[in-house]
Amino acid sequence: MKTKLFLPAAGVLLFAACQNKSHQDADVVNARTEFFDKAGMDTTVKPGDNFFLYANGKWMKNTEIPKTETGWGSFYTLYNDNLKNLNSILESASKANAAKGSTEQKVGDFYTSGMDTLTIEKLGIEPIKPLLSKIDGIKNDKDLINFIADGYKDGEGDLLGFGVEPDDKLSTKNALSFSQAGLTLPDRSYYLEQDDKAKKIRAEYIKYIIKIFNLSGDSANAAKYADNILKLETAIAQSHSTPVQLRDPQKNYNKMTVADFQKQTPNIEWKSVLSKLGASTDTVIVRQPKYYQTLSVLVKSQPIEIWKEKLKFDALNRSANAFTKKFRDAKFDFFSKTLYGQQAPTERWKAIVNATDRNLGELLGQLYAEKYFKPEAKERMLTLVNNLQKVYAERIQKVDWMTPETKKKALEKLNAFIKKIGYPDKWKKYDDVEVSKNTYYANLQSASKHAYKEMMDKLGKNVDKTEWGMTPPTVNAYYNPSFNEIVFPAGILQFPFFDFSADDAINYGAIGAVIGHEMTHGFDDQGRQYDAVGNLKEWWTKADADKFKVKAGKVETFYNNFSLLDNQHVNGSLTLGENLADIGGLNIAYDAFKLTEQGKGDKKIDGFTPDQRFFLSFAQVWRIKTRDESMRVRLKTDPHSPEMFRVNGPVYNMEAFYKAFNIPATAKMYIAPTNRLGVW
Repeated sequence: MKTKLFLPAAGVLLFAACQNKSHQDADVVNARTEFFDKAGMDTTVKPGDNFFLYANGKWMKNTEIPKTETGWGSFYTLYNDNLKNLNSILESASKANAAKGSTEQKVGDFYTSGMDTLTIEKLGIEPIKPLLSKIDGIKNDKDLINFIADGYKDGEGDLLGFGVEPDDKLSTKNALSFSQAGLTLPDRSYYLEQDDKAKKIRAEYIKYIIKIFNLSGDSANAAKYADNILKLETAIAQSHSTPVQLRDPQKNYNKMTVADFQKQTPNIEWKSVLSKLGASTDTVIVRQPKYYQTLSVLVKSQPIEIWKEKLKFDALNRSANAFTKKFRDAKFDFFSKTLYGQQAPTERWKAIVNATDRNLGELLGQLYAEKYFKPEAKERMLTLVNNLQKVYAERIQKVDWMTPETKKKALEKLNAFIKKIGYPDKWKKYDDVEVSKNTYYANLQSASKHAYKEMMDKLGKNVDKTEWGMTPPTVNAYYNPSFNEIVFPAGILQFPFFDFSADDAINYGAIGAVIGHEMTHGFDDQGRQYDAVGNLKEWWTKADADKFKVKAGKVETFYNNFSLLDNQHVNGSLTLGENLADIGGLNIAYDAFKLTEQGKGDKKIDGFTPDQRFFLSFAQVWRIKTRDESMRVRLKTDPHSPEMFRVNGPVYNMEAFYKAFNIPATAKMYIAPTNRLGVW
């Protein structure tokens, strides 16, 4: 479980205290108005009625989401700027005639192969035909199990959601874990809900499956295949845990012997499966046992021909973007357009830059870090992180609801945070990845084989806590409880989140809140269950844990009341961890800001006080406009609240905000001091 800062719905990927006085004075004097967009504000909205719209209202009204995007705003603009930088690197590498096996050759030729649409069109689905032939050869349920296990080492497996990761209760050792899988739509609700919107999506899904089979040349029975696949996936969906249930680390930790797993799933020969996976282990962690119990029943009860139809569809769907334009358009029309509302396909170069980052991330990341991330940025960021850590420690010591015993443990955990900034200290190697200029599908396969081998090589070994879970150009950040780490890739350490030339109010309201957000994840409803070394272990007194749950329950109820679209409510349970992190992060960032020279003063810039600029910076960092279709998916599946509530939720629970904008008790969003939320 990695808790990320933000992840836009269509998968765009998507928070310091004293500085020396001379530097601070220079920042205030030279602060440039472009660090804050006054024109985007809507001052006809009162700050106490809807602060998000006060800070962003005109921008929200006047901004059109580009046709190639599912949303637009801070994360999207920085993400797209990063893509341009990466594209510049890849264009140069593709023309460099670099030595075979070098970083430049691999990323350059990978990019070239993806951009070579003439060869891709000429090949059609020839590259995947051997895999389809293997599926044709499946005769019975034993063949089926052998196939789904055997293919993973070649990047072709299916139905087993497994990985090698730290054992939650023994975080120094890597273990094999199995999670639910087998669905194509975003989550179980898309198969099981009976409202008109769900039915319409299922009808469009049927059309998409038919189109994929038609394009593959298997059109005679495509309609029957589609109906069978939807029914099979619906049966699988009934076994899936909900997004809220997936947030409980204790319920999703079921460690058992392989023999016990075998008893629960008698129709899956796990000894054979593990052998084919290359996994030598006598214990496994099963995240969602019900899925595997159901799969064991379905492999026997469902006709083998229907399973083969699903396997073929999964293979074609998984690789559709590596095939002809007709395949790419079909996938776009259903997933991007129908599900997320995107109106036009992403430009080809952007898609291939993303593919390069996904498959050769730390090779491309090396080139990116060398060119676009300055060492002094890493030093400044580390100072900010350390300063916020000190402020957080002070806040923990001051909370009035926690006993000294639990406070001591909390401080131990806080002080044990691993801090990763910019890029890894050591880079991954991709020596076994073969890349050629005119074999895009084969390049993808080679990268998948490498990733699988890299993962399986960790099984049974000590956890390497220097490893990163995001690539350097990523516009995001995360907290990982098993590592007890906070990670800030180079991609996010740019304006509007962080800029050397901005005054402290701007930087603390933006990147300061990002830092505080990720730190608070270590103490949210999930993260608090892991100790200082990353073990899922109770370190709270029962009384303190009970008090935390009461406070967290109030946060859950508060966010349940937020709604948008056609009265679609935020799911306070699903978003609880992120909401706790947003509230805690902003409070910590504000306390740190008040230790700076600007934070101690009252000098106005652009007509705003330091405190006002701090809160306005925070609000404009979350300036994002999202298509309705994407927002519907997010409300069902995304643990982050919509951006308006990520702003309004925290600020209306902070006394400093009320003072900064002189908000009266008659304001629409006013919350009486006794009713304000606060955990950290």
